[in-house]
Amino acid sequence: MTIACLDLEGVLIPEIWINLAERTGIDSLRATTRDIPDYDELMQQRLRILEENHLGIADLQDVIASMQPLDGAKDFLDWLKSEFQVVILSDTFYEFAAPLMKQLDFPTLFCHQLEIDSASGKIVNYQLRQKDQKRQAVKAFHSLNFKTIAAGDSYNDTTMLSEAGAGILFCPPDNVIAEFPQFPVTKNYQEMKRAFQNAAAHL
Repeated sequence: MTIACLDLEGVLIPEIWINLAERTGIDSLRATTRDIPDYDELMQQRLRILEENHLGIADLQDVIASMQPLDGAKDFLDWLKSEFQVVILSDTFYEFAAPLMKQLDFPTLFCHQLEIDSASGKIVNYQLRQKDQKRQAVKAFHSLNFKTIAAGDSYNDTTMLSEAGAGILFCPPDNVIAEFPQFPVTKNYQEMKRAFQNAAAHL
């Protein structure tokens, strides 16, 4: 039995923080792990920006409520679930992801949690599931004797891709392609479907 491990943002849904930047006009919120590979550094920067601009969880959830999965994502995910067990491994937060998970028919999602001040709605901190949780999840699947194929788009996916039996890049930036030439690059869902089929045939 093979588990397909997918990143979420940039693979199935748009980047939440980029959408927030566009909605608020705060360009510094556009940074993602494509730009800052160290996730803690990135999140501390985001929390500072939210604090400086008096933005709370309600502001982010308003943006997320208006978002939709990427074109073709739902059909691709439906196909993937017909061929593999599917787990979404993401560095997003449950407080962000729920509306988008509903649109994708609630696939299994492993991600992190926010600490929110209930009185003010301010995001005060975040709790990682564990450090490098995507890779650790793949390692755990292997310990249960599952085969794995993983797909992602950014720096924070590369340890997961390396740990998996096969790794696939989906619409990655040029710097990730250059640094990780061992992974096949796919530019649309049809290419990713073929990459999963090819990987499964060679596991």
